[in-house]
Amino acid sequence: MQLEELIQVARGEVEVDLLLKNAQVVNVFSGNIHPADVAIHHSYIVGLGDYRARQVIDLQGQYLCPGFIDGHVHIESSMLRVPEFARVVVPQGTTTVICDPHEIANVLGLDGIRYMLESSKYTPFSVYVMLPSCVPATDMETAGSKLAAEDLAAMLGSEWVLGLGEVMNYPGVIFRDWEVLNKIKVAAGKVIDGHAPGLSGRDLCAYIAAGIRSDHECTTVEEAREKLQLGMHIMIREGTTARNLESLLPLVTRNNASNCMFVTDDRHLPDLLNEGHMNFVIRKAIRLGLDPIIAIQMATINTARYFGLKDKGAIGPGMRADLVVLDNLSDFNVQMVFRGGQMVAKEGKLLPLPQKPKDVPLRSSMNINWQASDDLKMPAAGKWAKVIGIVPNEIVTDSLLEEVKNENGFAVSDVERDILKMAVIERHLASGNLGLGFVKGLGLKRGALGSSVAHDSHNLVIVGTNDEDMLLAAHEIERLRGGLVAVADGQVLASLPLPIAGLMSDRPYEEVNAALNQLLRVAHELGSDLHDPFMTLSFLALPVIPSLKLTDKGLVDVTQFKFVPLFED
Repeated sequence: MQLEELIQVARGEVEVDLLLKNAQVVNVFSGNIHPADVAIHHSYIVGLGDYRARQVIDLQGQYLCPGFIDGHVHIESSMLRVPEFARVVVPQGTTTVICDPHEIANVLGLDGIRYMLESSKYTPFSVYVMLPSCVPATDMETAGSKLAAEDLAAMLGSEWVLGLGEVMNYPGVIFRDWEVLNKIKVAAGKVIDGHAPGLSGRDLCAYIAAGIRSDHECTTVEEAREKLQLGMHIMIREGTTARNLESLLPLVTRNNASNCMFVTDDRHLPDLLNEGHMNFVIRKAIRLGLDPIIAIQMATINTARYFGLKDKGAIGPGMRADLVVLDNLSDFNVQMVFRGGQMVAKEGKLLPLPQKPKDVPLRSSMNINWQASDDLKMPAAGKWAKVIGIVPNEIVTDSLLEEVKNENGFAVSDVERDILKMAVIERHLASGNLGLGFVKGLGLKRGALGSSVAHDSHNLVIVGTNDEDMLLAAHEIERLRGGLVAVADGQVLASLPLPIAGLMSDRPYEEVNAALNQLLRVAHELGSDLHDPFMTLSFLALPVIPSLKLTDKGLVDVTQFKFVPLFED
């Protein structure tokens, strides 16, 4: 829309495209709710008041809010491709997401980032990208790519790229690692997100002074308050595993709320379907006592202003008409969703799109050297071994010392004591790397579970009661081009193919959800009493979360950040 036309329609000289009548406008500018008619022309709000319009929708006193914005999300964690993710979250009121394609970038590098950008086109919401800053996350595992500052610089000119994603390597910032600092330098003038759990004092000052302006890893009010006082924007996370809303909400006051926002980070499909997305976070915050207007501001205008999205996050002249209609401000039942002035969802269902989202081809990410990885036998080099101890509902693990079961000179799974063999098989470069170890707490009585979702490098992670079923699980994942599998007695009992980088499905979300539910049923039938053993599997190879983890390169003591021998005398 030309500037002249915008002014003309705002003055009421010609008919607008759409008038939303009798709305109760949640005004995040003024911090109040007031009755108004909202006039929309092309993709923008042009005025509040009485306008002549080609189309009129009477909201009959329902609440009209700005579209919800998720300020930090890894879409890959839903295991859905972008258009399917939109099918789930847009009817719940989400009209914009700022995604960090960290997971797919660790598998496919720049190709993975381009895939996320291309597959976001013609979807019913806006998808912006923060470029991953840590690919790979560490040198203690084999990733599928390595992104240097010059690789990222080439993409920073895109209007859909807002800046540099969570800088997880905060020691690299503090101790001036040149690769980390180069990435910060090329992103100068853009938004730079942080990731610094527990960082405090002068080290925190140094981290912020480098230009890093947000953090989503706070777990206590004290930690969040220090970061807020030093100028950081606090992203209050309510994901699937990490749920920090209840503990951090006492931080928020009318005086500081403008520097706080809601994010989901990693939210899995069952929670998106059963609880919701940003609508769930806002609703929960209100039930915990937060003023509804402040809660909505933290999912709209606060996020938009932090990221420099000047025409999003509010209802007013010149703002994009990304809007949500609610029947009340407690249950947050979403009645209608508008994106750019077009109704895209109604009563929980996505409406037909005028243009089909792009089908973006992507190469296979399964490259396994089976000559080096097809024998999981583990010679018993000692009576005792370090064992990864699973902590229920946490991604941290214990470091245990256990006597291992010995059969004919080989260390094997001990089902009665719940000490199971674990394998991490490199799947990016066909290097033949194979990490072997033990894990306690999964609970399997028979069979094996396997996954190609294994943060952060996403090699194959397999845990089982016997080598034969473990190998079957690994080969089945390769055949599927990535996925989750449950096997027992030489049979594949359940699976979810994830052919997009071994992380995401190419199927509708209904099929993905059904397959996930079947996998969980089978895993529980095989003996696991964990709520989601596949989610637990996905973090057992992450060598940045204490205390003991297994990668394709070996056993890592994260507290010492070094490889350690499996066996002890």
